[in-house]
Amino acid sequence: MSRIVILGGGTAGTIMANRLRRRYAQEVTAGSTSITVVDEDPRHIYQPGLLFVPFGIYRPDDIVRPRGMQLHDEVTYKAGAIEQLVPDDHAVLLKDGTRLPYDVLIIATGTRIAPEETEGLVGREWQHAVFDFYTMEGATALARKLSTWRGGKLVVNVVEMPIKCPVAPLEFAFLADWYFTMRKMRDVVDITYATPLDGAFTRPVASQHIGHLLAKKQIGLVPEFNAGRVDNERKVLESWDGREIPFDLLVTIPLHQGAAYLKATPELVDDNLFVKTNPNTLQSTVAPDIFAIGDATNLPTSKAGSVAHFESEVLDANIAHFLAGEALDPGFDGHANCFVETGFDQALLLDFNYETEPLPGHYPLPIGPMTLLGESRLNHMGKMAFKWIYWNLLLPGHEIPGIPTRMSMRGKHVPASVA
Repeated sequence: MSRIVILGGGTAGTIMANRLRRRYAQEVTAGSTSITVVDEDPRHIYQPGLLFVPFGIYRPDDIVRPRGMQLHDEVTYKAGAIEQLVPDDHAVLLKDGTRLPYDVLIIATGTRIAPEETEGLVGREWQHAVFDFYTMEGATALARKLSTWRGGKLVVNVVEMPIKCPVAPLEFAFLADWYFTMRKMRDVVDITYATPLDGAFTRPVASQHIGHLLAKKQIGLVPEFNAGRVDNERKVLESWDGREIPFDLLVTIPLHQGAAYLKATPELVDDNLFVKTNPNTLQSTVAPDIFAIGDATNLPTSKAGSVAHFESEVLDANIAHFLAGEALDPGFDGHANCFVETGFDQALLLDFNYETEPLPGHYPLPIGPMTLLGESRLNHMGKMAFKWIYWNLLLPGHEIPGIPTRMSMRGKHVPASVA
């Protein structure tokens, strides 16, 4: 009997449960292998869709489905809150007293925002003049605010890296430019993008391209701004080095942390509660029967759904290797790709991994049809089509035709400054 327990039924957890059910179909039906997913939230939210809720492009109902419905019938879904892990006993304790023993454990509980960690962020102006859009509650409150806002200083601020979907704050700034232009009030909205990075993005070539786009759209860029405090009285965002940015509307991307139950096993996680994970095998660096995937890991790649998808193929095989007593496949290369919505039915596309930064060119073939680091309507169509792909291919654990797990250099142009 092999007992596979997956903590978290979001993108990564659901993909893994469905892939492993397919791999062990006969054993699961026969009862010799069990797959159990634990998640206390009965809603499965299409998280890339939260970006569009504040602008009225999606309604909340457009991006939510029942969590259990996304799992195969032979996967056991347990709706419960996790109390703590007991690695020495190879078990998970739930808050209702349930003890779940495992032969292999997959941590896929993602990341959560922690606005309370920044002084003043959840003060008097929280959800009045200060909003997030990384939660359904925040995105819907921000939608109500934007629909009646009369203009002023709009500041989009990333408090600290890493965050989920690192391009989402940029996309919010670009969509705000589009939204207020369509409402014929762009001239009374001053948009500022403040980031702790030294440029618009984490990697230099993409940072240069996106920086030019911000300037073209008259969106101010404030780099190396490490937010330390929000002064609710003066409506000012303050950095640790004493700089100030006044705002009428602050859209914050708060500090991100791993799941709270991981505090009880500090040996497994880093300071932000992300699981210490082998970057190529996805095995915990501390406990060999524990693996991690998606946003829950401490890996130096994007916390994005595409990464969870690419990781899942390697992890699916490695769970089988582990249970069979075989050597693991060090096959994950940090592959990430993501569309960057830039407004006016245009988008960029990024494709990169641990070693190769986002480069210009074409994707997935040398002739395209997608354009890397260049705006196109086709990229925008790909971004909007991804919602269908997510529900119908990604979550069931199917391959996406033409998109390899490992990053390819096909179609990429290496600038002289990088070569």
